[in-house]
Amino acid sequence: MSDLLKDNDYANWLKDLKKKFREAQLKAAVKVNSELLNFYWDLGKEIVEKQKEEKWGTKFLERLSKDLMSEFPDVKGFSLRNLKYIRQWYLFWNKVNEIGQQVVARFEIEKKLQIIELITQIPWGHNLTIISKCKAPEEALFYVKKTIENGWSRNVLTHQIESNLYERTGKAITNFETTLPAIQSDLAKETLKDPYCFDFLTIKEDYNEKELEDDLLNHLTKFLLELGNGFSFLGRQYKLEIGEDEFYIDLLFYHVKLHSYVVVELKTGKFKPEYAGKLNFYVSAVDNILKTEMDNPTIGLLICKSKNNTVVEYSLRDISKPIGVTEYKITKDLPKEYKSSLPEIEEIEEELSMIEKKKKHKL
Repeated sequence: MSDLLKDNDYANWLKDLKKKFREAQLKAAVKVNSELLNFYWDLGKEIVEKQKEEKWGTKFLERLSKDLMSEFPDVKGFSLRNLKYIRQWYLFWNKVNEIGQQVVARFEIEKKLQIIELITQIPWGHNLTIISKCKAPEEALFYVKKTIENGWSRNVLTHQIESNLYERTGKAITNFETTLPAIQSDLAKETLKDPYCFDFLTIKEDYNEKELEDDLLNHLTKFLLELGNGFSFLGRQYKLEIGEDEFYIDLLFYHVKLHSYVVVELKTGKFKPEYAGKLNFYVSAVDNILKTEMDNPTIGLLICKSKNNTVVEYSLRDISKPIGVTEYKITKDLPKEYKSSLPEIEEIEEELSMIEKKKKHKL
């Protein structure tokens, strides 16, 4: 028995030791990355300053690359291409134009040192992705913060930029300002997007709400990624017993940052005022049945195919519960005019059949 206890003690100690070592590795990697990017920052600054002087011509970077690679042959970061990236990266965050003559106003969002501290927390490849795909520093800074917050891989970061997350965040029409405390209202509004991008769906053209719901849950990981960090899935067609009646919520989530339940209703058509009333009822029921004293007020989210913003605003004006209304898009769908010009499967099969008959006839 004592040997078994010793084995368990050793196993637990070994598990804890492995965890500590991985944490140490991660901290070391972060520190190395930060130190490297701080070096890149200083290098970019000196390159820009040297190139302002007449004696440093256009061949300067080529010579610098050869000299550094000669001294450090195993370091890939001193290629001519990467030195140009370092210069571009420095100029982007300093808002200096490509000629290097005019200095535009600094951000009002962050002080320069705070920006450097942020951008050196993410890998170099992520930095290059951001400055190559973002038009303005404010947009780029948004993606830097989101990468740090969510631990995005480079592929996920690229997807989020290409799906215009910056433009979509916080754009849903809500009544949060009148139904939630100020702090929670701001955070809740920033949590929602408009529109949501469901490019990962594989449903047919004439789908109904059940099929939309099915396909979203078949791609739950991608759906949660699109919803954003903090959403925890609790159930589909979540049953609520009220009196002797039963009601079913399309999707129920819990948001760990908002500390609140989130009721999601899906509509494949255009927004109608009665949808807000029904969602208000569901939110009230969840507040009464599921919410505890530890939870903040439940939030309702209606995701529909399209909406008239004015109609939505009127519909939410006197609603007592916090509700947001947003659209979803499946941008990979072809416009109708293009779809109509493409052959149907039957037409393709018929054409292939005719070709086959001609071949046999020739034989």
